[in-house]
Amino acid sequence: MRTPLIAGNWKMNGSAERVRAFGEAFAGDRLPASLDVAVIPPFPYLDQARRAFARTPLALGAQTLSPEPAGAHTGEVSAAMLAEFGVAYVLVGHSERRQHHGETDADAYRRVCAALHAGLVPVLCVGETLKQREAGATRDAVLGQLAAVLKPLDADRRRRLVIAYEPVWAIGTGRTATPEQAQATMKDIRTWLESLDSDLAQTLRLLYGGSMKADNAAELLAQPDIDGGLVGGASLQVDEFFAICQSAG
Repeated sequence: MRTPLIAGNWKMNGSAERVRAFGEAFAGDRLPASLDVAVIPPFPYLDQARRAFARTPLALGAQTLSPEPAGAHTGEVSAAMLAEFGVAYVLVGHSERRQHHGETDADAYRRVCAALHAGLVPVLCVGETLKQREAGATRDAVLGQLAAVLKPLDADRRRRLVIAYEPVWAIGTGRTATPEQAQATMKDIRTWLESLDSDLAQTLRLLYGGSMKADNAAELLAQPDIDGGLVGGASLQVDEFFAICQSAG
């Protein structure tokens, strides 16, 4: 049985007040025990969030990391630094990092290795552009991104990842893959994992990312190969994010 995971990626949004509000709203045992929830704020709020979330079920995530352990890399943050601040999850290969910062599959692999070495859980993001979908290349694009990272890893390290499928055309656009479209790609991912490692296919969590909201979360999360969500804009509102979490419980 795969434990559902809902992760809220705040991107370059947030404030001290928002962190406080989430800490208060999620305090206590209001969510099902059989659910993992993570909030992924910008770097400046990690320490405040660690303290604000101490009495909540919320785990802490980071939006990216450097593949380097230390050194002359101005503006970068290492995996060890994130671990020291109580971070549990870290996004790797998000489409916005690929598109706007030129990150490649090779970069994603190095970041996954750095995260695993520090004891973090990498959330590897994969997905196709609108052009690739319209060309019928969704499967090749998504599985190619997966293969570039998972194939070089040994079996033990593979099992410590989470995979987030995020159709690029549905991120921040208000467009959402239908449950059937999302499930079809998730099934392709699960089938490919089966060919790589049958145990991995049964245990690895697959999240859907791409305009998941309170009003569509339940239907998306009911699909057999969707184990949770990587939530963007809807994770910025306490009530909306809480409702999505309840849909997964």
